[in-house]
Amino acid sequence: MKSKNLVALALLAGMGVVLHAITPGIIMGLKPDMMLTMMFLGIILFPDKKSVLLMGLVTGLLSGLTTTFPGGLFPNIIDKFATAFIFFGLLMLLKKIKAQSVVAIVLTAIGTIISGIIFLTSAYFIVGLPDAFLAMFALGVLPAAGFNTVLMIILYPIAQSISKRTKLNEQALHS
Repeated sequence: MKSKNLVALALLAGMGVVLHAITPGIIMGLKPDMMLTMMFLGIILFPDKKSVLLMGLVTGLLSGLTTTFPGGLFPNIIDKFATAFIFFGLLMLLKKIKAQSVVAIVLTAIGTIISGIIFLTSAYFIVGLPDAFLAMFALGVLPAAGFNTVLMIILYPIAQSISKRTKLNEQALHS
């Protein structure tokens, strides 16, 4: 893995942790996870298994350390790791589609929902959730999916432009 790729991934993770840390908890400490958008952007820009592994582990640990959800460290690590590879798999399945910006936006919404399901399910088994799973999904995960999608609509063209100008990664997705 190239040093410039590591720096770019670290910057994305750093921006993600700041966004995650300043976002207040909504319901029982559950909060929209904008760290996911940065993780997804890192995977889109650097679509290789090493980068996916790195982003999944780093964002999981960082979001776990900055969570307001009681006992959320391990659910966050599990969630980000699994979601990173699921997102990567879906991205690879859809890489032939010409409109990659649409793919990035749609996969962000899908990926956030998948992440929410994995997080809440793992939290249920590790920490034990009250009978609020559906409420947490409706009040935490669905708004996060909408917000992350809007954030990707804004960030993807910027990242795409920077990637083209700097030749950050020759394999980066361009529409």
